[in-house]
Amino acid sequence: MRITSGRLKGRTLKVPKSDLIRPTTDRVRESLFAVLENLIDFEEITVCDVYAGSGSLGFESYSRGASTIHFVEKNFVIYKNLYKNIETLGLREQCKVFKTDAVKFSKMKNHSAYDLILADPPFFKYDVHIVVENFLKNGFLNEDGLLIVERSIQTERKDVEAFGKKAFKKIGDSLIYLFKNGD
Repeated sequence: MRITSGRLKGRTLKVPKSDLIRPTTDRVRESLFAVLENLIDFEEITVCDVYAGSGSLGFESYSRGASTIHFVEKNFVIYKNLYKNIETLGLREQCKVFKTDAVKFSKMKNHSAYDLILADPPFFKYDVHIVVENFLKNGFLNEDGLLIVERSIQTERKDVEAFGKKAFKKIGDSLIYLFKNGD
């Protein structure tokens, strides 16, 4: 897997072989970030990559100008791989990894507020509905911050019901949901 654009363009990421990880494809990442670049200025923003896996969404954000990336990943094997990617890219100072469950993270007190939160859970993992609710309720977004959730077209009915809105964008079989403060 390669970073698709920006200052880290072409750098490779290791992806562990695991049924617990489903990396966002290059095509979906490129399309998603093309949309995001019209919605947010990446220069010096703080980003949180939840259900981080290999960290590709966080690293794409850094590559486009973000200054700080926080990752949330609970699985030990995947966490170790993510940390190796951070080391390989030389980003230890810019990154922090929370080795915890996304729901627990979304309930944390004294947390950072983010300009951009990217959540890409395994497609049939529905705890993301609670995570989104907690992020919006518990002040995880800065005033103009965005929360992006990638889901499968196969989970659309349950997601629309839980999120109370339709997807913002469809890319292949991925649906992108967009949330702001006040949603």
